[in-house]
Amino acid sequence: MDIGNMAGIFFVIVLAIALIAYFLKKNKNEQVEEAVEVDDKTYTLDKMVKFVKSRLDEITKINLYDIGLSEEELKRRRAKKYELKKALKGCTYGDVNDKKYVKELIYDLLSKEYGVDETNISKAIPFDTPSLLTSQDKFDILIHEYKKTFSYEALTEIIKKYNLAALKYVEGESKPCYVITNEEIDDIYEQEQFHLEFADKLEVVVQRIYQKYKGFSSIDEIRDMNIDGVSGGTSGLPESFLSQVAQTDGDYLKQAMESKIPRACDAIWIFFQGKSIRLAFLSFGTESELKRVCQNIYKYNNPGQLSDTNGFKINEMKDGSRVVVVRPSMCETWAFFVRKFDVKRATLEQIIKFPGKEETIELLKYLVKGARIIALTGEQGCGKTTMLMAMIENIYETMNLRITETAFELHLRKIYPTRNIVSMRETETISGQDCLDVQKKTDGSVNIIGEVATDPVASWMIQSAQVASKFTLFTHHAKTFPNLVTALRNSM
Repeated sequence: MDIGNMAGIFFVIVLAIALIAYFLKKNKNEQVEEAVEVDDKTYTLDKMVKFVKSRLDEITKINLYDIGLSEEELKRRRAKKYELKKALKGCTYGDVNDKKYVKELIYDLLSKEYGVDETNISKAIPFDTPSLLTSQDKFDILIHEYKKTFSYEALTEIIKKYNLAALKYVEGESKPCYVITNEEIDDIYEQEQFHLEFADKLEVVVQRIYQKYKGFSSIDEIRDMNIDGVSGGTSGLPESFLSQVAQTDGDYLKQAMESKIPRACDAIWIFFQGKSIRLAFLSFGTESELKRVCQNIYKYNNPGQLSDTNGFKINEMKDGSRVVVVRPSMCETWAFFVRKFDVKRATLEQIIKFPGKEETIELLKYLVKGARIIALTGEQGCGKTTMLMAMIENIYETMNLRITETAFELHLRKIYPTRNIVSMRETETISGQDCLDVQKKTDGSVNIIGEVATDPVASWMIQSAQVASKFTLFTHHAKTFPNLVTALRNSM
C-alpha cells in the first residue's frame, strides 16, 4: 500500500472520530439542558414576551420549501403563514379581529409549548395574592371580567356603576378634577371579589404580553372600548424638561424619577361623554414605550413617515377612529390623540335628551328636508361630528352625498351602505380645492364639509354653498352665531 492511500485512510478515520465526538458532545449538552430545572424567572412577563417574539419570528420567517413537505401540506402551511403575517400587521392598525387571532396564537404557545400552568402563572402576575397586584393588574382583570358580559361597553359600565366620572378632590390638587385614582381601582377590585379560573388568568397574561409586543401598551384595551377617545403624553413632565431641571434642582428630579411627580409617559386620558378624565392608575412606564405607541398607532394605510421635519400626522385607524400624533421638536413631548366616532349611536333621538327635545328634533329634521345650508358650531369635543352624522339620516334618499374631509371621520357608507355617497380628503399632493372641483363633476346634490378649521377650507365651504350643490352642511369651531359670521368673514 503506498503512502498516499495510507494518508487518505488515516484522514477518513480522523474525520469519522471527530464527527462521532461532536455528536456525542452535542447530545450530552442537550441532555444537560433538558436536565436543568426551570427557574422561577422563566415565567416572568419579560421572559414570556421574549419567547413569544422569537417563536412568532420563527413561524413567519421559516422557509417552507426546505422542510420537504407534501404539496397539500405546503399549501396549508403557506396559507397559515400568510394569515399570521397579515394578522401581525393588521393588529397594529386597530383591527380587533386580527388582534383576537394573534392573542389566540399566543395563548396556545404559552399553554402548549412554554408550559404555563396553574402553579407557575402567578410568577407573571400574582393572582393569588391581591396585596401584590398593581393597580394595572387589577384594572386588566376588571376589564377582562366585565368584557365577558358587556363586550366593548365594559369600561363604560365600570365608570357608570362606580360613578368614576364625577368631579373629585385628590391629594396634591387644590381644585376638583376628573381623575380615576389607584385607590378607586383597589376599592372596586376588593368589592368585586372575582374568582378567576386558570383560563381567565392566562387570558389576562396573554393580553399583557400582546400589548407589550404588538399592542398599544397600557391603552390597548381602552382604545377598543366604546368611548369618545383616548390620548397619551398630554400632561406631566417631558423628558427634555427633566434634563434641564437636573442641572438646577436635584430634589425635584429625584421626586420625578420616583414617580411622585407625573411624567409625560404617565399621562393617559380618556374622553368620556364630553369629559376628559385622567387615568392616574395607568402609565406607559417609560418615555421609550410612549414613543413606540406614537410611532405605531398612526400607520394604517401608510400615511408617510413621522419625522423631525414632519412633526405631526393626521390619519384614521382601521375601525374609523381619527388619530393625531405629534413629536419633538414640533411638540415638547411625544403625544397622540385617538378620537372615536360611534356610528351605531348617531340618531337625533339618542343625542338630544333635554326637556322639550321633541320640538328641537322636528326642527332639525325639517331644516335638513328643506335643503337649508346648516352650520354646526361649538367648541372642540362638544359633539358636532356626531350630530352631523345623525342629521344626515333625514336627507332624502334620492339625494347624492359628496363629502370633503381632512381625515375620514364620518364613514357614512357604514351607516347607509345603499345610498349614493362619495367621500374625499386632502393628501400631500391633492388639495381640498382639487377635491371640491372634482366633486362638482360627480352629480352630487348635497355637499358636506367635515370641519371648517382653516381659511382655505372656509373658502371651499362658501363656494360649495353658493354654487354646484343643492345645499351644504358643515361643522365649525365658532362658539356663537355672530362669531361664526365674523370668523368666515375673516377667512375670506
